Amino acid sequence: MILGIGTDLANIERIQRTLDRFGNRFRNRVFTEVEQNKAEGRRDVAGTYAKRWAAKEACSKALGTGLRMGIAWRDMAVTNLRTGQPVMQVTGWAAERLAQMTPAGHEAIIHVTLTDDHPWAQAFVVIEARPLAPEQQ
Repeated sequence: MILGIGTDLANIERIQRTLDRFGNRFRNRVFTEVEQNKAEGRRDVAGTYAKRWAAKEACSKALGTGLRMGIAWRDMAVTNLRTGQPVMQVTGWAAERLAQMTPAGHEAIIHVTLTDDHPWAQAFVVIEARPLAPEQQ
C-alpha cells in the first residue's frame, strides 16, 4: 500500500548561487558527507546537489510533514546502489515519522527517482508499506 507521495522541482542555477554565496555552511547544513562527496566528484556539482535537494523536499512531503515538525535536512539522505539507482535513507525524526506511518506487520520502502534537464532538477518519492513475511513478524 502507498503511505505517501512527494515531488519537488529545484532550479539548478538557484542552488549554484546558494553554493557560491554560502559554500560549506550550506553544504554542511543540508547534505550528509556521503552526499557531498558524491556531488563534489561529479562534473555537474550544482545539478547533483539540486537533485538531492529536490529529493529531500519530496521525501518530507511524502512523510506528510514538509520540512517542519522537527525533520532536519540531514535526516534524509540520498545514496546510490552499485547500479547507480538512488536510494533514500532516513534517520532521526524522519525515521521516527516513517515508523509512525508504517502499519503493524509491514515494512516501509522508500522509492526515489531523480532527473535533471538544465536548469531544472526533479525528484519523486513514493513510500510503500509491504507486508512482512510471516517469519519476520
